[in-house]
Formats: sequence, C-alpha cells, structure tokens
Amino acid sequence: MDAVRTAIMNNRFNAIVEEASAAIYRTAHTTFVKIVQDYQCAIATAEGETFAYPMLSGVNVFVGSPLRPTLDVIGLENLKPGDIIITNDPFGTDGLVTHLMDVTLLYPIFRDGKLIAVGWAFVHASDIGGAVPGSISPAFTEIFQEGLRVRPVKLYEGGVLNEAIKSIFQDNSRIPTELWGDIQAMISGLKSMDRRLNELCDRYGRDSVEEGMRDVINYAEAKTRAVIKKIPNGVYSFSDYLEGIHEGQLAFFSVTMTVKDTEIEVDFTGTDPQLAAAYNLVTGATTHPYIIQCLYAYILTVDPLTPRNSGILRAIRSHAPRGTVLNAVYPASGGSRAASATRAYDVILGCLNQALPEGLAAAGGGMSGVIVVSAPDPRTGRDRVNVVGTIDGGGGARRGVDGLDGSEVRYSQRSVPVEVIEIETVLVMRAIRLVPDSRRAGRYVSGAALEVEMENTAYRAVITVRNLNRFVFAPWGFRGGEIGLLGKAVVNPGAEDERSIGKISVLELGQNDVLRITSSTGGAFGNPLERDLGSIAREIDNGMLSAERAAEVYAVVVDHDGRVDETATIQQRNLRPSRPTADFQFCEERQLHDLAWNETIRRELATLALTHELRIRSQLVERVHHRLVKTGVPVDPSLLRETINDEAARLSGVKLSAA
Repeated sequence: MDAVRTAIMNNRFNAIVEEASAAIYRTAHTTFVKIVQDYQCAIATAEGETFAYPMLSGVNVFVGSPLRPTLDVIGLENLKPGDIIITNDPFGTDGLVTHLMDVTLLYPIFRDGKLIAVGWAFVHASDIGGAVPGSISPAFTEIFQEGLRVRPVKLYEGGVLNEAIKSIFQDNSRIPTELWGDIQAMISGLKSMDRRLNELCDRYGRDSVEEGMRDVINYAEAKTRAVIKKIPNGVYSFSDYLEGIHEGQLAFFSVTMTVKDTEIEVDFTGTDPQLAAAYNLVTGATTHPYIIQCLYAYILTVDPLTPRNSGILRAIRSHAPRGTVLNAVYPASGGSRAASATRAYDVILGCLNQALPEGLAAAGGGMSGVIVVSAPDPRTGRDRVNVVGTIDGGGGARRGVDGLDGSEVRYSQRSVPVEVIEIETVLVMRAIRLVPDSRRAGRYVSGAALEVEMENTAYRAVITVRNLNRFVFAPWGFRGGEIGLLGKAVVNPGAEDERSIGKISVLELGQNDVLRITSSTGGAFGNPLERDLGSIAREIDNGMLSAERAAEVYAVVVDHDGRVDETATIQQRNLRPSRPTADFQFCEERQLHDLAWNETIRRELATLALTHELRIRSQLVERVHHRLVKTGVPVDPSLLRETINDEAARLSGVKLSAA
C-alpha cells in the first residue's frame, strides 16, 4: 500500500460521496429528507464492501451495511449499465434495510464493460402505506401493518423505467408525488457517483482506482485495530431494558464484549426474543453497523482520521441470534427499531465503561421521538402527512465533558424550523424549550431535557411518535452521577381535562388540544461534590439551575447577591456523606427487577424462550419475567424452568394436570 496514493484516493472517494449526498439533500421533496436529513448514500466495491461514506450530511449509522445479500438476490451476472435496484424489505436484504420505511436503491457502476462499484442510497419515506399515516406505530405487531414491502427488484433495467414498480410504490403511499420525488433525488446522487468515479478512472486508470478502493478499506482496518489494541484485553458484559409500548412490556438487552489484542467480539446472546411490537430490527449474518455503533463512534473519536468504510467492521465481529429483538425473523414489525439500536448502544457503552480505567460516559437519554402529524389539507381535502421533527433526550455526561442539552451524540437528525412546521401542518408550536433543573448532577452533568408543546388548529389531527423510551427505566449514572429523568407526555397540560398518556402510539387530537412531550435525560458522570464551582455558578446565572437544587445536590451555598460562597460551600461539602462507590447507578425500577434477575439467569430466560414457538415467545418472556419479579427473591435455575414450562403450557392451550 502506497501511503500517499491511498490518502489521495481516500480524499477523492470522499469528495465523490459528499457531492452525491449533497445532491440528494438539495433535491429531495419531503421534510424528513430535505431538513431532518434522514437519508444517506455511499459507494461500495463490486463485492459489496463500502469504501467511502459521507460525513457532512445525512445519517452516519450505516457505514458498512451488508450490500452483498441484496446483490446476490439479483445476481452480479445479471447487472448491466443503467440498472437500478429498489427495495424496502428487511428480510429479503438480510439487514441492508432495517425497516420498511427506508426505501433503498443500489446502482451498479461499470467501466469498460466491467462492474467496478455499486452505489447505495436510501431515504426514510415519510409514508409507505400501512395502517396509520407515516406508516409507523410502535404498537404494530406484524410487518403487514406497516405498509408496502418490496423485495429487491429492478426499478430501471438498462436505463428503462419499470412503470409497474413505480406505480406499486406510489399507489401504496399517502404522499405519492413526494415519495417519487425523493426516489428521483437518490437517483441524481447515484448518477453523480457514476460520473465522478468514471472521471477518476479517466485520470488514474481503472486498475489503479480499484486498487485504491481496496487500499482505503485496508487502511481503515489497520487504524481500527490500532485503536482496539489500546483497550485492555478482557471479557466484559452488561445489560439493560427496553420498554415496549404496552404497560409491562419490555425487552432485556444483554451483551458480552470480548477484547483480544486487535479484535473485538460482540455477542448479544441472552437478548430477548423479538417483541410483539415495532421495536425489532433485522441485522443478518454479518457484523451490522447499526448495533455496534457505540464501538464505531469510539474508534472515530479516538482516531478521527480513520476512513469511514467497511474496514472498520473487519476488526469487529458481532452476533445477534436470529429471532431476537436485534435480529428478528419474518414477520416481525420494526418501524421503531431505532429505540432498540439505542439500547444496543447503551449496553456496549456499559462494557466500554468497564474496559477503560477512567470510564467513558453515562447512559444517554435513550430516546429520539419522531413526531408525525396527519390532518386534512384545506387545499385538497386529502390527509397530508408531515414530519414535525424529533425530540431527543438530554445527552449523558461524558468523561471530562458535560452532556448535550436536548440532544444525544448517537443521533444526527436536524430540527425542523418552527416556521416550516406551521406552514406545512395544522400545528402551532407553543413552545420548544430546555427544562430548568433537569440536568442531572455529577462532576459532569447530563444535558437538559427538551420540552415541546404543540396545539392542533384543525378539527382533527392524528399524531404518531416513534422511538419514545425511558418512561419507566431511567438512564443510568456512572461513578456517583445521578440517574437520568424519565420522559413524559401530557395532553392539555394545566387544563381541567389534563391527562398523562405515556409513550404515544397513535393519538387523535381534537381542535385546540395541546400536546406536551418532555424528553428523558441521560445520567451524570462522577461525584456531584466534585463539580467545578464556576460551572455551577454559570448554570445558576443562566437560569438552568436553581439555588435550591444547587444546595441540595452540590452542597452549594449562595449568598444574598446570588453568588456562590466558596468558603461556605467547601465547609458544607465536607459535612456531606460519601457518595455510592459502585460504578453504575441504577433507578429503583431497575433495582426492583435486579432483585429477582441477575444477568446470568435472565439471559437463560431469553435463550430458553427461543426454543419455543415463535408465536408465544414474547408473551412467554413477559409472563415469566413479571411473575418472578413479584416474588421479590432471586430466581434459581429450577424455578426458572418450572415457571417457563407452566406459562408455555398455558399459552399453548395445554391443560395442566391437578398435580
């Protein structure tokens, strides 16, 4: 590998995908693509290994997604210039598509009659049909409810549009014109890749360009292995819970991370079976970037010059058993799969906190609620579907740095301006604000909670919100930092008919109804009594921290002028009892469940459930889990097996004997 040539090729390839990504962004039709930027493109070798991925726009979570299974469905030998493959099927692509709404294109690129590369692009379609506007409800139990599903097929063959395929997509969407506009935007970006890559071949020759693809992937692998080598060898494990949409519905997430020299193995065995709710995702047979994003982010943080390509994944082997919430099988629903990817991020973060002597970060807010509204358009009389935007939890505190207010490091979506929301929808945005006193206390604090308040002006409006979570299990703090705050949603706050509605599936608002959603917050990092007094004083001055809470959590004494009295504060702090010594601080709800379930025995429940019929697995886990939590005593293997057999018999309709 020639270092200079590899650097030049890497920069050339990056310029190609950045230009293509910008073309999609600037020509897209829907708000969710042209403003929120839930889309992306990349370019891969003919074998399906990504060698360039944008970083300036679009989402950043799919570097190295598995293209090969989709290419194999069509057959490389059946591809020719002018072909474009389209699909939105998670099962038919074995994880290239992670939920139905991600309409995906593959574009073969030829040089001198030889296939040299494949362009990839996706957009999150704001509506792909299904039972609700926007296609996604967390309460859906089967993929059939979520809309149109199309296996990989040629949208264009030899440059000729297949009108039937186009019509199938448009006929099944509530916003057919906008959907086709987004697809055309993707095509413009892919054609840009084709043109620029061939120009590169004109300049350097086809063989040199293909060799450059391999070199930049190998370079990324080498840099990744150098970062991993600095992580202490060992076996680390962690677990957490994802909340389902219904009361009592949850999924246990478990991971074992093994670090050995320059490689990491991530094993999600012990994670619960797929849910009868839309939190499932398909990740296939190879390492999937969506569920090891925490490692990907760590590697790029330690070495930001690592090329963003499939080489990063070569040093990481991940496994999520088929049939689990992280690798679901047909016909699982998956519209809210981002919530599960977030919890996968959290459990890997828990492992990294154990592996790195100084720790890394507390849990983030654990949610990114995507708000979608459907209401009659006064100009056409038809329901119009619009994405209002996202509401993220406050970020978790990090080693040496406070968390981000109302935003998580894992998410890259942009906010929709209020002016756009109020022009394109029937909603009036009454407030978008940070919540005072919501930063969790630690040496480094979490980000503040974000609160949005919107009023419906039409006679009716249907609201769906996906990916809300952390309404029951609060994000964990680290090394003495406070746990995070829970999220909440309220209709008509302060009015006589005020009601708390919990996580939103599908909500119908009447005219002048007001919806307020308050995000969760991440946990804090370190002992609050070690927080810098200057930072506390700034929070008090800008109104984000009250003097009362400062006294309560930081032992801060504020004088009559509103200033921090340093001498009195030091005296107060010396009188405070020592903070907890455990690395992780969990909420009371988590502690209640941990009384019954240690990690090992809870993994056993998930593994045994996978041996039963698919149709009863989710309910079986739920029944056994809660039944044994109520005992308030640790579960042993014999009690576990006895309870599983009992509940499985009930769910299967088998009569139990009197004995």
